[in-house]
Amino acid sequence: MLHVIVDGANVVGSRPDGWWRDRPGAARRLAGRLSAALSEDSQGLAAALGRRLDPGDEMQVHLVLEGAAATVADLPTHPRLGVEHAAADGDTAIAALAADLVVSGDPVLVVTADRELRERVRGAGAGTIGPGALLEGLPG
Repeated sequence: MLHVIVDGANVVGSRPDGWWRDRPGAARRLAGRLSAALSEDSQGLAAALGRRLDPGDEMQVHLVLEGAAATVADLPTHPRLGVEHAAADGDTAIAALAADLVVSGDPVLVVTADRELRERVRGAGAGTIGPGALLEGLPG
């Protein structure tokens, strides 16, 4: 199983589309796009992230939300989309989740542009990729 951890704030903040006016709405839109990608084309999403899913392999996406976005209760759902509501800052939650998942032996990929966070999760054994690759792999 490929685990993909999405730094929700970083991904949403990577495009100047007015997200700052409605952070909960931006979180809903991102969760909806992730859910749609998992339903419609997991292989395409994996390819956009530079990965390949072998037949029978699955992808589990972990969306980490913080701040106002973490308070949203009515997010779109999917069986392979987990939503983590960071108690404090998202970076700490992402680093801890990556470290926990790496222990399983499954590949872990963290989607973020945050340089410090990238270094932290690489130190734990996770791979990293920028938000642009993820956004290219998501439907509309």
